[in-house]
Amino acid sequence: MPSYTDTIIIFVVSACFSSKGNPLFVFSFVYSQTNRKRGYYVYFQKTLSCAVLAALGTCALAGCGRQDTSNEAATSASPEASAAITETVNESTAASEQTPAPDAPGTQSTQPADVTSEADKDKASTPFGQHGALHVENGKLTDENGNTVQLYGMSTHGIAWFPQYINYDSLRTLRDDWNTNCIRLAMYTEEYGGYYCRWNKEQLKQLVKDGVSYATELGMYVIVDWHILSDCDPNQNKDEAIAFFREMAEVFADNNNVLYEICNEPNGGTSWDSIKSYAEEVIPVIRAQKPDAVILVGTSTWSQEIDKAAASPLDDSNVMYTLHFYAGTHKDDLRNRLETCVQNGLPVFVSEFGMCDASGNGANDFVSTTKWLDR
Repeated sequence: MPSYTDTIIIFVVSACFSSKGNPLFVFSFVYSQTNRKRGYYVYFQKTLSCAVLAALGTCALAGCGRQDTSNEAATSASPEASAAITETVNESTAASEQTPAPDAPGTQSTQPADVTSEADKDKASTPFGQHGALHVENGKLTDENGNTVQLYGMSTHGIAWFPQYINYDSLRTLRDDWNTNCIRLAMYTEEYGGYYCRWNKEQLKQLVKDGVSYATELGMYVIVDWHILSDCDPNQNKDEAIAFFREMAEVFADNNNVLYEICNEPNGGTSWDSIKSYAEEVIPVIRAQKPDAVILVGTSTWSQEIDKAAASPLDDSNVMYTLHFYAGTHKDDLRNRLETCVQNGLPVFVSEFGMCDASGNGANDFVSTTKWLDR
């Protein structure tokens, strides 16, 4: 029987710490069934690093606070949190457009010695340097050498609300200090300040481009996440999604480290047939520029009903179907569903999960989390 660590891409393991219902930060750890001692070591290392992460201001998990205990969507963001995006992104863009004059002879360089476009780190030792372009083979994420790959890292909270954390140093910290190899850029669509807000669209696209650029420079993998939630059915704004992914695929045509997640968590009764129909229109837009890109497709009921996808999969050999779980809410029923689908060869990608319950509240359920990771 195949083990989950051989088959499933465990992307985000997180604990959400809240103050008056507001997520503060998350931490992650890597657990490997074939390297259990190292997994628990990293776990305790990350626990002790929480204070450091809070000081750095790493943003909270994309899913925290977005569902009630019955998994009803209830995400919102304050205007104050979102209002800073235009100024922040404009300043970042303006700075990136300026070409600094060469240092005059005899003067000291103003550029930090440790930010030298990765000259201080062998490219071959980065995650992408080790694995190269990824593809799906026999239900598993596989690197260019034919080896099974596990991606692990952090999912941002909505980049519209916390744009200041999409920067080189944040990603480098996650790669070097937290030993992660991937970052998920969660771009909310319907929520306040999301992509459908006309005044925010260009700024959000620039944030995604910046995030991919930093990840590429650091040799990390990056997921471009079309984060539907309160919009429920991805077909609701399908034309916007098609235009977005067409542009992103064109911009990232030469980036082999990018994965595309085309619908975060369909919900509200949206059927798999509806999601499949949406995917069959969006995926070709990406394939026109990136024929071999790995594409992640959300499943119905907040990306839990992977069995529906298994019964009627897409006609595309390079897609994976996402499953999300929150250990405090989702227990043996969902774990058993996952096991059955994996055993039947369905490519499954866990692009978001947490230790708390699905609402983002409650204590961290370490017992259930261990069961998820130790299957």
